[in-house]
Amino acid sequence: GNHSQGHGDDPGQRLGAQGCPKSRESHISGVFPGIPCPPLTPFPGFVPQDIRNTVGNIPMEWYQEFPHVGYDLDGRRIYKPLRSKDELDLFLEKMENPEYWRTVQERLTGAEVPLSDEQLELIQRLQRGQFGDVNFDPYEPAVDFFSHEVRIHPVTNRPADKRSFIPSLVEKEKVSKLVHAIKMGWIQPRKPKENIPTFYDLWAREDPDSILGRHKMHVPAPKIPLPGHAESYNPPPEFLLSPEEKLAWEQQEPAERRLNFIPQKFRSLRAVPAYSRFIHERFERCLDLYLCPRQRKMRVNVDPEDLIPKLPRPRDLQPFPTTQALIYCGHSSLVRTLSVSPTGQWLVSGSDDGTLRFWEVSSARCLRTLPVGSVVKSVAWNPNPSISLVAVAVDEQVLLVNPGLGDRLLVAATDQLLDSWEAPEEERIQPVRWIPAGPEERGKGIRLLVQHGKPVTQVTWHAKGDYWASVLRNPGSRQVLIHQSSRRWSQDPFRKSPGMIQCVRFHPLRPYFLVASQRSVRVYNLLRQELTKKLQSNCQWISSMAVHPGGDNVICGSYDSKLAWFDLDLSTRPYRVLRHHRRALRSVAFHRRYPLFASGSDDGTVIVCHGMVYNDLLQNALLVPLKVLKGHAPTLDLGVLDVAFHPQQPWLFSAGADGTVRLYT
Repeated sequence: GNHSQGHGDDPGQRLGAQGCPKSRESHISGVFPGIPCPPLTPFPGFVPQDIRNTVGNIPMEWYQEFPHVGYDLDGRRIYKPLRSKDELDLFLEKMENPEYWRTVQERLTGAEVPLSDEQLELIQRLQRGQFGDVNFDPYEPAVDFFSHEVRIHPVTNRPADKRSFIPSLVEKEKVSKLVHAIKMGWIQPRKPKENIPTFYDLWAREDPDSILGRHKMHVPAPKIPLPGHAESYNPPPEFLLSPEEKLAWEQQEPAERRLNFIPQKFRSLRAVPAYSRFIHERFERCLDLYLCPRQRKMRVNVDPEDLIPKLPRPRDLQPFPTTQALIYCGHSSLVRTLSVSPTGQWLVSGSDDGTLRFWEVSSARCLRTLPVGSVVKSVAWNPNPSISLVAVAVDEQVLLVNPGLGDRLLVAATDQLLDSWEAPEEERIQPVRWIPAGPEERGKGIRLLVQHGKPVTQVTWHAKGDYWASVLRNPGSRQVLIHQSSRRWSQDPFRKSPGMIQCVRFHPLRPYFLVASQRSVRVYNLLRQELTKKLQSNCQWISSMAVHPGGDNVICGSYDSKLAWFDLDLSTRPYRVLRHHRRALRSVAFHRRYPLFASGSDDGTVIVCHGMVYNDLLQNALLVPLKVLKGHAPTLDLGVLDVAFHPQQPWLFSAGADGTVRLYT
């Protein structure tokens, strides 16, 4: 009746006959009425189970949410014991209840049951790793069923199987699969093991010929020096110190002493006391080991002469200017620029005192002085020997001056050439204005004035003598103009400015135009009107530029004390960068005939170098510094402002901030 009351979710109701709350006796007698059930007798080896809870072999977790844990033999619920004890009650019970340590909770009923002595002994035996049964003897005498003696009768007389003397088909199939896999390369044979010796050389690191010893970073530990005769307990008499030597030894600094101990003599080894400096020596040895340098400095014994390149002697490279021969005095301010006539007879110099002076080279005599009213930034003598003309850059205009020196026929032919110009019918738009000189200016020698509108910083002639170029200080806009004297025609060759232009040069042989900006040099083809090459100078600020007479080499001076030599056939990078000067370079120049080039600097010196360019393209140019020419006194932090070679002789002119022009021969 209790079993069927409204507990549809009770696990015990879902178990059928296994979980039936009735006893087995009543269950059987219910099936077979009138037949009494015989008493159940346990068979041997049967362990009686706890049948107080009749739910059977089910997980007890199913009853976690119920107040009971199953049913007893009469069908009544077995309720869980009340769990009203908190942590404090449990602790007090643990302290006061002497049976607490042997009390366990029964899984089926939830009740707390104390263990009996027999159960405790069983647990202790199992914990010690012994057998649970006390009466079991693990050391019973063994019965030797199969003795070592050979008997005439076999133990079994079973006939042998057929498979014991027929080759196995399964093994044959496995072997054929393995053979196929080896043929296909799916199975690789094992690599034979290398015979590595189990012993090794303990001192391999110390041997300089071994692999470890040859390693450049390896530093062997410093060895203790071997003891000498003086360290013996019974040294020869000559090793013992006399009183004077002992006194001198005590007065010496520890680092200066030849021996760091005083030799002593003992009659036998038994009389030798304990070594007093033992701990001190061990400590120093530890310092030697751990302060030993970890890295070896590889000092290479190189002859310093081998590091200097094998260059020819300057004596073998003569002629070149070595001596200051003449000083051209007359300017009252710094001489900014100079130029030599193509015959080498005359010299023109421009100064900040607003004058242009014409000199005779051989005598240093000033033949003419032409006042121009302002600072002369640049002068250039026409390189054509049949034209007597000098271009002078003053403020915003360029003056074309006929110096009137030398052959009168040549002077007259130059004036006739300039005056033969006829104005075109249609006036053309030009970036500059060509103005013929007035009577007063013509008396000074000025023939044409070319008005630019912006300050002019440089003028340079083409080798044929008709074209010339001017550089304007006009950042971001028109900076370079090319002019033709015979036609009085000017043009701007660039659509956009290639940076801040420092100087320009015409190529001596080919129709090329070289433009030096602040960091690079651009080479333009004037016929094709395109950029041919861009040279990277590796300098911060280019100051000047010169082109070799052969046309394939260019030198650039810079304000950061560098001189860069470019080989146009070799690379767009400098072939050599010379750092001879201590301060900024102001001017560089090539000689027309001799393999010489020179550079002038703010340190007041001019350095002449040998620069041989070979016809063989496989042989690089030979650059040899020859001579440092001194003479100019630096003034206002400026030294040599311009240098120029004589056209025929190996002579050099230099213009300085001290107001003089000097000739070196």
